[in-house]
Amino acid sequence: MNVTYESVSTQLASEDYGNRLSAVNQMRYLDAPQSFELLQKAIADENPRVRYAAISQLASVGNHDREASLALLENALLRDSDMDVRAAAADSVGALKLTEAFEAMETLYQQTDEWLVRFSIIAALGELGDPRGYDLLIKALEGDHELIRTVAIGALGELKDLRAVPYLAAYVDNPDWQIRHRVAQALGQIGGGETRSALATLAEDDVEQVAQEAKRAL
Repeated sequence: MNVTYESVSTQLASEDYGNRLSAVNQMRYLDAPQSFELLQKAIADENPRVRYAAISQLASVGNHDREASLALLENALLRDSDMDVRAAAADSVGALKLTEAFEAMETLYQQTDEWLVRFSIIAALGELGDPRGYDLLIKALEGDHELIRTVAIGALGELKDLRAVPYLAAYVDNPDWQIRHRVAQALGQIGGGETRSALATLAEDDVEQVAQEAKRAL
């Protein structure tokens, strides 16, 4: 199949959303300037599946114009009506490390009760590495959604903020070994003397994967 700017543009103008969705998928074969131009049109599509695909692909080509990407993603975060599109926007913010979108991410987290959107925001905060994300990550860690707590542990490790150590240490006896393993990883990423006590406990864990991870970090 010969994919060209013209052929993709024609499909993107189709009344059939399936054709428009196919057009978005074909944009990855174009060069970055052409792909970015057409993605901007697709992000405004009336069909949420088309918008989702376009927003997701922005993670790959958004560096072509970071300022325009920031505007597109902030708009999707705060104004798109579809949960999956908002979650994809958070994912792309993290992939592009657009720390300028932090306030929009924080606002959305406070406003939404959709767990998938919150999950994507928390994961993205780890990728961003922005110290402003600390309070939001601690809030997520103390929340009642297990998957969000799990990703918050990993994000705190990526943030490498020593203030998180006591909060993470509270999970060394968690009944879920995968949680304990994630805590050992996070503490290893943070490093420093403050982590040694919790890591020493985890190094004696009954589950080998947990114990080995903690020993590597000590």
